[in-house]
Amino acid sequence: MSINGRGELILNFVLLRTAAVIALWAGAAGSVGLMLYAGHRVGAPRLLLGLFAMWVVSPFVMLAVGYMVSRRWSVLTRATLYGVTPVVAVASLVIYGAAAFGAHRPKTAVFVIVAPASWLITAILVATAAFLSRRAS
Repeated sequence: MSINGRGELILNFVLLRTAAVIALWAGAAGSVGLMLYAGHRVGAPRLLLGLFAMWVVSPFVMLAVGYMVSRRWSVLTRATLYGVTPVVAVASLVIYGAAAFGAHRPKTAVFVIVAPASWLITAILVATAAFLSRRAS
């Protein structure tokens, strides 16, 4: 199905948002699952696993909050948010997967560093898009 003109842009934007929401949920669930697997391999206490689960899912919570408050944002800023979400999800899954399945004893530092790196990358890209969209209007 093809819609000409502005309708095609709207359709592509809806598809981008849908893909981002799917990536958000898959990335969050997969990241927590990989972290729990790695934690069980090293025999981590359940309380620590719970705290790590909250830490690992925090970038995805931040992205979900971004979706809720982005209704008034410019199209460029929202598109950037929707574009960075699959990148964060895939990068998290790849990094956590390598840590969980790679070494005999998974490195805890990986599970500590990825979340703030994801926040930082997301914040920089979305803030830059917001600055550029305000400058253009």
